[in-house]
Amino acid sequence: MSSQPYYLKGSPLNVRFNSVVGWLARHGLSLMGSAEMSVRGRKSGQMQRIPVNPHTYEGTQFLVSARGHSQWVRNMRVAGGGELRVGRGVRTFTAVELPDEEKLPVLRTYLEKWGWEVNQYFNGVTAKSTDEELVAAAPDHPVFRITVEG
Repeated sequence: MSSQPYYLKGSPLNVRFNSVVGWLARHGLSLMGSAEMSVRGRKSGQMQRIPVNPHTYEGTQFLVSARGHSQWVRNMRVAGGGELRVGRGVRTFTAVELPDEEKLPVLRTYLEKWGWEVNQYFNGVTAKSTDEELVAAAPDHPVFRITVEG
């Protein structure tokens, strides 16, 4: 068993798809609510950009890392926020990571909406999985509650 946190690197096709989604968001076209997120790199200090699927649950927005403990997650833990962009619209936000025991309803509703795109990263867990299966998967998928400023 690995002591490394879960992270599933994207295939070349996934990387290409993400770059297209990011480009579209930068140019004002959101696919089902996707956006381009910028977060300051914890080592470089430079803004890092990645396409994300902001998810709304009970009126609150969340960012879920389907692939696990990725670089953007590690950067967010240090930066505490970033920017979401669709076209010229830029929204600055702060982010607070949820403890595993609070993730269940967010993960279930996220998988209901985005499962077609992200189920492959959840090792067989889907929106139809039991609460116990989702809770078991929660440590592998960081979730941040975001609050848009201004």
